[in-house]
This record gives sequence, C-alpha cells and structure tokens, in this order.
Amino acid sequence: MDVHVQIDGRGDRADRIYRQLRDAVLDGRLRHGERLPATRELADRLSVSRSTVATAYERLTAEGYLASRVGSGTFVSAPTAAPSPSAARGERTAARPVQRWADIHDPLWTESLPIAYDFSVGTPDPALFPAESWRRFVAAELRGGILRSGHYRDPAGLQRLRDALARHLGVARSVDALADDILITSGAQQAFDLIGRVLLDPGDVVAVEDPGYPPVRQLFETMGARVVPVPVDEHGLRVDALPDGAKLVYVTPSHQFPLGGVLSFERRTQLLAWASANDAVIVEDDYDSEYRYADRPLDPLQRLDTEGRVVYVGTFSKTMLPALRLGFLVAPPSLMPALRSAKRLTDWHNDHVTQAAMARFIDSGGFARHVRQATKQYGMRQRQILEQAEAMLGDVLQAVPSVAGLHVCLLPRDGAVFDSDRAAAEAAASGVSVQSIARFGFGETPASGLMLGFGAIAPADVPDGLRVLARAVARSHRGGDAQPEPRASATGRD
Repeated sequence: MDVHVQIDGRGDRADRIYRQLRDAVLDGRLRHGERLPATRELADRLSVSRSTVATAYERLTAEGYLASRVGSGTFVSAPTAAPSPSAARGERTAARPVQRWADIHDPLWTESLPIAYDFSVGTPDPALFPAESWRRFVAAELRGGILRSGHYRDPAGLQRLRDALARHLGVARSVDALADDILITSGAQQAFDLIGRVLLDPGDVVAVEDPGYPPVRQLFETMGARVVPVPVDEHGLRVDALPDGAKLVYVTPSHQFPLGGVLSFERRTQLLAWASANDAVIVEDDYDSEYRYADRPLDPLQRLDTEGRVVYVGTFSKTMLPALRLGFLVAPPSLMPALRSAKRLTDWHNDHVTQAAMARFIDSGGFARHVRQATKQYGMRQRQILEQAEAMLGDVLQAVPSVAGLHVCLLPRDGAVFDSDRAAAEAAASGVSVQSIARFGFGETPASGLMLGFGAIAPADVPDGLRVLARAVARSHRGGDAQPEPRASATGRD
C-alpha cells in the first residue's frame, strides 16, 4: 500500500505520522486488512529515521488501529468502535453550492427499499443487449489501433459514427441530416445541456410539456431560464397554450413523456408555424420511438422544418444501454459551430472506442437487427401488461395503449380522484417499483396515474408483480385501512 504522509514543517514527526495514518484509517482510505509499508521502507520514503516511523506504528498498534504479524508485516486493524468518517474529517462547511443546485430532487430514482418487481421507467432489458457483437466490435477497435494516437479528437464526434448515424436516421426515422449536422453527446441529457448553453440567457422563457420530463426542466432552470408549463392531451402538446415570448420549446412528439400520446400532424405544422412567428427554437426529443408497435410514424418535426428551427435529439440509452452514455443531436448549420464549441469546453469529446464500435454495429446491420428483435420482445411485454393490468386494476385504473416506447400509463377511470403518489408509495413498500405521474407535473393541476415500464422486469414476473400492485392500489384507494401485506421476496415472486 502506497501511503501518502506529509511531514513538512516543525514539530514531532512521529506524532504527525501517527495522526495522518490514524485519520486515513478512520475515514476509510486505509481499510481493514490492508498491509502498510515496512518501517524501514516508509522511513526511506519520508527521509526520517526508522525509529520515528516505528514510534508511530507502535502507538497505532497499542490503540488498536494496526496489528503486527510476525514474518508478514503490519496491517490495518480498525478499532471496534471507530468514529464515523464525517467525524474524522470534521465539519467542513465553508464551501457551499449555489442554492439553485442544492435542492434538486430526482423523481426518476427514489426507491430506497428492496424491489422485487421492477416496473421502473426508461430502462431497457440488459438481457437483450447484443453483448457478443459489442465485445467483438470493441475488440476490433482496440486491435485496430484507435488508441495509438495521443491527440484529442473532434468534439463533434467520430466521423465514421456520424456518417453511419446520418444514413440510419434517414432510413429509420426520416431525419434529414448529413454527418456535418450531427454532434455526438454523452446521452441525451448532455445534448440538452449544450443546447441551453448556446441558446439561453438568464430570464429567457422556455416552454416545456406538463406533465413532462423533469431533468430537462430542472436543467434549464439552473441556467436561469423561466420555465413555463404547457398542458398536453391525447394529441400531445397544446400549441394554443404556448406562452408569448418563449425562446425555446421542448417537446416529445413521437411518444409524449409520460402520457404516451403522439403529436398530431396538424399540431406539428402549427408548432412549426408558431416557432417561425415567435422566432423560437424547438427541441425535439425522440427518446424511445425506435420501439414502435402500431401505426406508421409521422415525420419528425426536424423533417418538416424548412427554416432551421428544430434541434433533434436522440439517444442509445434505450436501444442499447444507459451505461454507454451515447447520444446525439441533429442541428441546423447555423447552430453547429456554437454547439461544437460548447461540447469542446464541456468534456472535449466522447470515448472514441465506444463511438467506433457503435459505428461498426450500425454499418454491419447489427443495430437495425437488434432494434427489430428487441421491438418484438417489448411488444409482447406491452400487450401482456395491458391485458393483465386491465384485468387486475381495471376497476380503478384504465390501461392506456401506446404506439411506441418502453412504458404504458394507467390513468384513473372516468376521471376519478386517485392519489398516485400514495399508491406508488404503497407499491414500493410491498416491493413493487412504479412511477407516479403526478411527480412529472409542475402546473397547477398535476395529472394523476401510474407509469409501468416493461424493460426491466422479466415477463414471468409480470403477473405476480401486477397482483401485488393491485393490492397496494386497493389499499391506497381505500385510504389505507387494510392491513399491509408482507413484502414480496427479492426473487421477484409473490
């Protein structure tokens, strides 16, 4: 173990060594069972006498922090009741965050209890990830010498990946883009961050869907924007409710998050006309529409745009894995120089091995094949959840079919009053992870209902999970007067 000890200055050097090693044990930098350097070795490193180090070791051993083993060396042996790391470090409160960053909550990830039935939203099934193909493409890039150059790369992203993406998006999504119109990002969230950096000034008005995707709203708020909620219905964003003076509109037209509606063609043309009349930019988030189960997709706003007002954002987090942190944006030429500069100043560029492997995967036809196979699997899961949720929860909630994506919504039947936050909390206490739609609204009258994702749960676990959820919903709907049931086991079986 290479231990850093600072002994500059005057004073008892043995005491300084003792205190620094003790603090390292208390705050966890030195862990139980780790071997320390021999006294002669540490003395040589510190340019002190061996007896100075030996004195510190002896004191630490006497207090139970170290243990000496004949013929083996000296090892960490923390006291049975060591102070907490925070106590060892003391109270360090001088550095404080800017307040607008201090109180941001994350409505997507809040389950602290063990979960047996995972209906969480936006998570693809890792079992469907094309692991063998991905390993092969990554290995090919490593063998091919992509890492031999020590230079920084193009902030816009690997040319091969942008070429492959331009072809794929043109065929699969009818996006009108050349490679030079594409910028590779660390997931969709970085794309939104870059867009905000180059377009927004403090005080600018940003219109977002309500209910909608909280991380985007929170991001723009931290930039000082005035974020205004705009209601949605079964046809998507209410264009007639857009605020005057909005500089940017964020919209999920292909699969509205969270309610699942599709922005009608009429509203798409209205939104583009509104943006033209108000000199605004539209951010089109196409986060999971690759998984499509019914109907032909409408042309994206980006394709219909004739004035360069739409920035199209996509991600591989839903089609591949979120851990890859691979997303992209397609922007009009007028914005690309600024976006490229913002990317360079933020993190310079994405990992090039991942980009190159993704380019190979797309060019080989493997990505399109993977999406087709995954869509078939997710389509079966969606039908299963719709049918069984209607059977088990239909007296309170109505399952709403969705043409795309990785989740469905359960909405209160006939406009009944339904406390979705309470229902989600009851479900979590019973080992079921679901999302309350109310947590995604921030207008005066938040929507109510539950979201059920079907990417993270095995099909075999769906019936039992829905049964546990139905009992939790019933308890919450009756005011919680029923006795709580035992928690579901961690095996995912009721």
